[in-house]
Amino acid sequence: MGGSVLVLGANGRLGQVLCSTFARQGWSVTGQVRRDPPPGAPRDQTCVRVALDDPAQLASAAGSADVVVHAVNPPYPRWDKEALPLARGAIETARRLSALLMFPGNVYNFGAGMPELLTESTPQQPTTRKGRIRVAIEQALREAAQGGLRVAIVRAGDFFGGPGRGSWFDLVVVKSLASGRVVYPGRTDRVHAWAYLPDLAQAFVMVAQQHARLAPFETLHFAGHAPTGNQLVAAIAASARRLNLLSADAQVTVGNMAWPLLVAGGLLVPMWREVAEMRYLWEVPHRLSGERLAAIIGQVPATPLEQAMDAALQELFRKGRS
Repeated sequence: MGGSVLVLGANGRLGQVLCSTFARQGWSVTGQVRRDPPPGAPRDQTCVRVALDDPAQLASAAGSADVVVHAVNPPYPRWDKEALPLARGAIETARRLSALLMFPGNVYNFGAGMPELLTESTPQQPTTRKGRIRVAIEQALREAAQGGLRVAIVRAGDFFGGPGRGSWFDLVVVKSLASGRVVYPGRTDRVHAWAYLPDLAQAFVMVAQQHARLAPFETLHFAGHAPTGNQLVAAIAASARRLNLLSADAQVTVGNMAWPLLVAGGLLVPMWREVAEMRYLWEVPHRLSGERLAAIIGQVPATPLEQAMDAALQELFRKGRS
């Protein structure tokens, strides 16, 4: 049996999967939400509607928690104003509950000069605004740990799979799959880090279960999958045929991202500007080393790409959601 967990942003894509995964492992789950939870939420999940900028009230409403997971991710254009304050709110909430604070890291911290293999000791040299914000958040987490809070960052690549939409995979790559078209944002001969969301959520639970073995401030890399663009497109096409999303003899065309349009349109559309800033992620090969994580939790959840792709496409294109 597990302990108790408070998931901040429980209705978000990561939050939903975390709540369900912790619940299946016997944890008592409380979700911080702004609206009613989705139909797939655990039946015994407790929901609290308290603003994230009121840690005292949030901690009081939660009552207790062994673990707090900060699964809140505002839209790109609001990162400048909201990302770091929200993280500080999570820090204060966890401190009031004397809980382990878990945070989902990403690869933005390393910048366009990053090496292909990213380890926990790889220097963080961000080259974008959002990368600098991420570094600032992790520095705030480190400082909180120096002040007595226990912190665990689990870093992963781009999400795919799980409920909801909102990632590069569903918003760009497979958006036009039903018409036989895949859009790949960069060079198809470069590896790119991906995280199958159900596997990542299970890794969060396993880290939480091993909290006694963690350092006061812990950074762990989740390897996930790191296919080249060509390998990813081939996996998508094969899965689409298995699931009868495409006919057995259908050809899948691969289109390019309209980066010049995004750059030009970014002068007027903030989201386009923010997306264009991350173009380097699709040009610079990168993957995450998961050795440190495996040393702590043992066998790291790793659904084979073929099986994970089937589940991801079934979720996205099931009747009524295509």
